[in-house]
Amino acid sequence: MDKFTLSTASMLFAAVAMTACDKRDAPQPKVEPGSVAEKVERKVEEVRADSRRELTEAKEKAREVAAEVRQAGAEAGDKVTDAVISTAVNAEFAKDSSLSATKIDVDTVSGRVALRGTAPSAAARDRATELAAHVKGVRSVDNQLTVERAKM
Repeated sequence: MDKFTLSTASMLFAAVAMTACDKRDAPQPKVEPGSVAEKVERKVEEVRADSRRELTEAKEKAREVAAEVRQAGAEAGDKVTDAVISTAVNAEFAKDSSLSATKIDVDTVSGRVALRGTAPSAAARDRATELAAHVKGVRSVDNQLTVERAKM
């Protein structure tokens, strides 16, 4: 709709809206087909229909945006939670004498922890799984650690 049509429609809509309060009490005059009044009424009805459609579209778009915002917030929260889990698992490894000096990469996605790197022994490898599994928020542990070969 161009600016002139929109301005005209808005003025007509406002005029009709202002007189709508009196419509209930006053008898409705007959509108002659093809008259200016009939054209105005038709235009007002078009504007009302357009307004209802646009309002419905705006509400739907607002629902979509709200859903996207909720999803983005949940994903951001998941990333923070995953970072906290990875940090807690690393802290548990640092407390354990068999794992503290070992380089273990801890990656967490949606509470699922993946351990990569090396462990000094099979017992230390198993201990890493046990420690990670007991950290709050961990759903599962995928231990991909390899046992170091004994150095001679």
